[in-house]
Amino acid sequence: MTKIQLETLLIDVLSDNLSEKQLKYDEKASLRLMKAKISRGAFNRTLKQAKENVVKSIYTILLLGYLGVFESTTLDSYLTIANKLQTYVEALKNIPDHNKTSIESLRIIEMIREELENSLRQLSNPSEVMV
Repeated sequence: MTKIQLETLLIDVLSDNLSEKQLKYDEKASLRLMKAKISRGAFNRTLKQAKENVVKSIYTILLLGYLGVFESTTLDSYLTIANKLQTYVEALKNIPDHNKTSIESLRIIEMIREELENSLRQLSNPSEVMV
């Protein structure tokens, strides 16, 4: 998935989940960080590509699991990281004002971030990953 596809997918998902009203696709297109304005059609094409890539990735994981290329324990590492990432994001969401946050809260969030980075670094090491 490209960065633009990820950005487009996140805009679509987050705007639907966080916005009080349903945004139109031309409004979603205007939220992209690119400096050049894009059309609603271009936004929709990129969104379609992003969704197709997600589905292809899931099918690939299922196929590799079916073929026995990796064991379920190999997937556990990725699921653990996904849970750590969710914990980190939730901790960041629960900070009402960065200026008034306690030192302890910031320390915990920093520890989660470092643990997440270390886990991702380990999984990105080809000698660590079994595929």
